[in-house]
Amino acid sequence: MGSEGPKAVTIHVTGFKKFQGVAENPTETIVSKLKDFVEKRGLPPGATLGSCTILETAGDGALPLLYQTLESCISKTDISSHEQIIWLHLGVNSGAPKFAIEQQAVNEATFRCPDELGWQPQQVPIVSEDGGTTRARETSCCIEEILKFLKKKDFDVTISDDAGRFVCNYVYYHSLRFAEQKGHKSLFVHVPLFSRINEETQMHFVASLLEAIASTCY
Repeated sequence: MGSEGPKAVTIHVTGFKKFQGVAENPTETIVSKLKDFVEKRGLPPGATLGSCTILETAGDGALPLLYQTLESCISKTDISSHEQIIWLHLGVNSGAPKFAIEQQAVNEATFRCPDELGWQPQQVPIVSEDGGTTRARETSCCIEEILKFLKKKDFDVTISDDAGRFVCNYVYYHSLRFAEQKGHKSLFVHVPLFSRINEETQMHFVASLLEAIASTCY
C-alpha cells in the first residue's frame, strides 16, 4: 500500500511534588493538567499521551513507585506492535530563567539537602553495578532536533549536560538505564518556577515538547 503511516509513539510523563525550598512545584501542576490540555489541543498522528504520574521528590525511598510507573508502561504495550515508548520526566530548577533539555544523567547521588523521605546521600553511586560515580548515561532522543523544533516556536530553551546530583538526576539515571534495557527512550527536561515563566506558557511549552518528541524520536 505504499508508504507506512507514522510510527506509533506513546509518551509517559512524570512530575514531582514539592520539596525543601520549593513549596509549589510547577511540574506537579503541569502534569496534573496535561491530559485535559493535550486533549483540547491534540497531538501529531501516531502520538499518544500515556500515563501522567506525580512522583515523590525522593531518591531511594521513591524507587518502588518509579519502577512501578516504568514497568506498567511496558506491560501495557503489545510487544508485536513495535510501538516506541518514551518516558518524559519534568523537574524544576528554581534558579533557572529558561527551560533546559537534559542530555545525560550521572551515576552519583549527592543531595544538597535531605529528600522528602529524609535521605541525604553524599557521593554515592546511584546504581552500584554500573561502577563509579563518573559513569554517565545519555538520552537517545534527538535533542538537537527537539531544541530546533521548540526554538522555532519561540520558547527560551537550551541543552544542558548537567542535571545536578539531586533527585532529578537520580530519577533520570534510573529511567535511562531502564529504557536502554527495554529498547525505549527517556528524556528529562528542567522547567523554571512559574514566577519566571508563567503557567500558561509552560503548559504550551510541554505540549509543544510532546509534539517535538513525537516528530523526532523514531
